[in-house]
Amino acid sequence: MTRHTVTQAEAEEAVRILIQWAGDDPDREGLAETPSRVAKSYRELFAGYTTDPRGYLERTFEEVGGYDELVVLRDIPVVSFCEHHMLPVIGRAHVGYLPTNRVVGISKLARVVHGFARRLQIQEKLTAEIAHAIDEVLSPKGVGVVIEAEHSCMTLRGVNTPGASLTTSRLTGVIRDDARTRQEFLRLARGT
Repeated sequence: MTRHTVTQAEAEEAVRILIQWAGDDPDREGLAETPSRVAKSYRELFAGYTTDPRGYLERTFEEVGGYDELVVLRDIPVVSFCEHHMLPVIGRAHVGYLPTNRVVGISKLARVVHGFARRLQIQEKLTAEIAHAIDEVLSPKGVGVVIEAEHSCMTLRGVNTPGASLTTSRLTGVIRDDARTRQEFLRLARGT
C-alpha cells in the first residue's frame, strides 16, 4: 500500500478546518496566515521523520588517550509531542555511555536526542530509542539515558497538573548491571 504524500496546501487546509471546528473564522485578519505558519512550524517540529538519528553516531574518534570512564552529557533540551494528544512534551535528557575504544563528538549525542524527539512520541519509547541507537552504533560497555519532562497533555488539560514531570530511564550493559557504575551515572546525570 502506497502512502499519499501530503502537500503543503493540504496541510494548510487541515489547519483551516481545525480553526473552523474550534469556532473561529480562518479568513479573519489575525488568522489568515495561520494555516501556512502552522504547517511550516509542524515541518520543523516533526523534522525527526526526515532524519536517521543513528547516522549522527557514525563518525567516531579512536584517539582517546586511554580514556575509559563514563561520558555523560547533561541537560539536553527535549521538545517532543505526545502521540496521543499532539501536545508538547518539554524537558531535559541526560545521556551517557561507557566507551570501549572510541568516542563520539558530544554534539552528536544531542543530535540523536533531537532526532528521535522531533516525532510523535511517548517518553518511554523516546528514552529506549535513544539508548538503543547509542548501544547499537557505538557498542559501548553500557548506555544510560534519563529524561525528565513535563507533558502538556497532562498539565494543560485532563488532570490539569502544572509542574508535574515524568522521569524515564533506560540503562544497558555495565551501567545497568554494575551497581557502582549505575550509581555513578545517576549521580552525574543529576549533577551532584
